[in-house]
Amino acid sequence: MSIKAEEISSLIKQQLANYQEQLSVEETGTVTYVGDGIARAHGLDNAMAGELLEFDNGVFGMVQNLESNDVGIVVLGDFTGIREGNSVKRTGRIMEVPVGDALLGRVVDPLGRPIDGNGEIKTDKTRPVERKAPGVMQRKSVFEPLQTGIKVIDALVPIGRGQRELIIGDRKTGKTSIAMDAIINQKDQDMICIYVAIGQKESTVRSQVETLRRYGAMDYTIVVSAGPSDPAPLLYIAPYTGAAMGEEFMFNGKHVLIVYDDLTKQADAYRELSLILRRPPGREAYPGDIFYTHSRLLERAAKLSDELGGGSMTALPIIQTQAGDVSAYIPTNVISITDGQIFLDSDLFYAGTRPAIDAGTSVSRVGGDAQIKAMKKVSGTLRLDLASYTELASFAQFGSDLDTSTQSKLNRGARTVEVLKQGLHQPETVEQQVVTLFALGKGFIDAIKIEDIQRYESELFSYMTGNHQEILDEITSTSKLPEGDGFYNAIKEFSESFQGSKEAAK
Repeated sequence: MSIKAEEISSLIKQQLANYQEQLSVEETGTVTYVGDGIARAHGLDNAMAGELLEFDNGVFGMVQNLESNDVGIVVLGDFTGIREGNSVKRTGRIMEVPVGDALLGRVVDPLGRPIDGNGEIKTDKTRPVERKAPGVMQRKSVFEPLQTGIKVIDALVPIGRGQRELIIGDRKTGKTSIAMDAIINQKDQDMICIYVAIGQKESTVRSQVETLRRYGAMDYTIVVSAGPSDPAPLLYIAPYTGAAMGEEFMFNGKHVLIVYDDLTKQADAYRELSLILRRPPGREAYPGDIFYTHSRLLERAAKLSDELGGGSMTALPIIQTQAGDVSAYIPTNVISITDGQIFLDSDLFYAGTRPAIDAGTSVSRVGGDAQIKAMKKVSGTLRLDLASYTELASFAQFGSDLDTSTQSKLNRGARTVEVLKQGLHQPETVEQQVVTLFALGKGFIDAIKIEDIQRYESELFSYMTGNHQEILDEITSTSKLPEGDGFYNAIKEFSESFQGSKEAAK
């Protein structure tokens, strides 16, 4: 059988036509151990920290430990299908997630995959989950208020755009409710919100999503959920995923509010991973870099300079305490990273003061810079009034003979506490808060029975809206208290006409 030269020539031409200029060379390793969401692999000598790896069964993993003879990998999915001896290959990509406007209104897992049943997310933009935080020269000082709609926060512990404010307290004291109200209050405020649920029950997350949808907040919100049944690696990377999604908007000049609910569970997941990876345990069995785990996450929240577009990302991390112990390891770590904390007291909560914010322990290191001038003026003595009331109230219960000055302070304090109470998912506008606190500061509420104060507030604002809308418009447009006696006289006029309930006890 003879082979013709023409046939050989055509075969060579065919091979050359299909020749790829760049050969595909993949570095592949062998799995030597797998279990509890962790794998170890030998042969990936050039793997990078944080690099995405792919196992035989299509599950991805992320390089966590780079050791002399193997690499420690956290498996981002179901690890039960991975066996010793399986191959794992490098992708050459650092762990990244999809970002962009297409995610708004969606519920996704920590890998950016939709879990709300509303179809795929069409976006071609991605961002690495780990990114170096903006430096000092890339930032601007925090000066714009972020209105939460909660009187006691906006008056006493104001939050600014670009700030990191910790919400801390025991379980079931209303930490998530404060974050939810802050998100709901961002409607029409040119703010994008991201809620990261770490280790929260799926039924709880579903309930939160329904609440946000009911108040029209899902239109500008992304929910990232890592449930308690998910592997520990997904709970660990969930907040970084949220931060990456927020940075996409921040670096495009937009404003973002991100809630991490809660970082205690993320720290527990990280401790679990680290102990299985055989990192040496330190205090309370957390590895030495647990502080860095939270600091590199929270430092990504910033108010960017004008050269970078002036966008901002405000972080509200949540930490759960045991029996109010803020001196434990993780709470002290996160307190030292953030710009203040909102401390929720379980005694106040069970006594009916809700939100149960302890004004004495709560602090904002940005303070008055994050308030409009009108709010700064009406809330000036509020903290001192509350502190002196708390102190006097503890003494007053032991004695009956009180002088007039002490009685008036106790009277004002009791009314201040009542004014600062607020219903669930009932955020108030800043002008509504200013009107109420102005009435309190000028003594108009001193004569109102405590049982009537909530009704007094709502009727006062309805009166101002109906008869003095120009005063409210002036507060909104100038951010200052109206000059002259018009504002004072309007509240005086209403207070004199207010009818208290006759049957209410004194």
